[in-house]
Amino acid sequence: MPIIGSKLPMEVRMENVEFKSQGETLKGVLTRPAKASGDVPLVVMAGGWCYTKEVVMPHYAKYFNDIGCATLHFDYRNFGESTGERRQHLDPWEQIEDYLNAFSFAETLDGIDIARSGYWGISYAGGHAIILAAIDPRAAFSISTVPVVDGFQTMRRCHGEPRFAALNKLIAEDRKKRFRGEAGDTMAMSPKSDPSQEMSAWPFPHVYAGFMGIKANEAPLHEHWNTVESVELLLRYVVKPYAQRIIETPTMVALAKADNITSADLEIETFNAIPCTDKELAVVRGVDHMSLYTNYEHLGKIAKVQADWLEKTLKRI
Repeated sequence: MPIIGSKLPMEVRMENVEFKSQGETLKGVLTRPAKASGDVPLVVMAGGWCYTKEVVMPHYAKYFNDIGCATLHFDYRNFGESTGERRQHLDPWEQIEDYLNAFSFAETLDGIDIARSGYWGISYAGGHAIILAAIDPRAAFSISTVPVVDGFQTMRRCHGEPRFAALNKLIAEDRKKRFRGEAGDTMAMSPKSDPSQEMSAWPFPHVYAGFMGIKANEAPLHEHWNTVESVELLLRYVVKPYAQRIIETPTMVALAKADNITSADLEIETFNAIPCTDKELAVVRGVDHMSLYTNYEHLGKIAKVQADWLEKTLKRI
């Protein structure tokens, strides 16, 4: 199904690449506009919970290619084609380190205008993108899509009071196992059917259905499970203190109106904490969190808003 856009698709050159991040080998895909003249800006892209680089990112990348940007989307350590022995383990600070090293890799590439390059992220990585805007002075811009901004409040809301208590009990038991030197447990990313029958990180059957469709059609290396410790680390994850540090970096935050997975009100509160005046909030109607993965027309609505903003921003840099 073609993505709806305002321009004819630009011809792109694709290259499989790899780079190191704290001893692990990360695999990625570099795309460049085929007919670009001179150095071009780069958008460094990574995904959310249990993503591989094939999950939706190639579709968003097309919009950035169409405005003359290169893109680099990659697998974090422990996922997809990248190395890492703790498979399906998500540590947000390790992922942010992987982002930073992706940018460092980009600095070694010919044909990239690194001074006009920046970050893009979605869901969990949407929060990472805001943090990166705060901590990496190299970033010329940052684009955050339906971000997770407060892991504790997000999990508490998603699970509800009784199940959130059960989740915390599970995490405590897992910590005891790891203290004894045993391997930590794993859990489903989301349940296949009734969430009351299976503890999961994101207790929504429609999330399972959406990702299984993506796995079948585009991302065969996606695995729909994670370590229990990943959720423990998510509960400590808060983006707002970093948003308050964004003084100069142009930043866009794009939301699905009334998103009840990553909580639109928390996202807006975090956006409002950014002191930089060169910022933009896009609240897109008629889409929801998962439809940005499963409905290409909905994906296109938010991707076009982002690409239009980036095109205008790059003209000022």
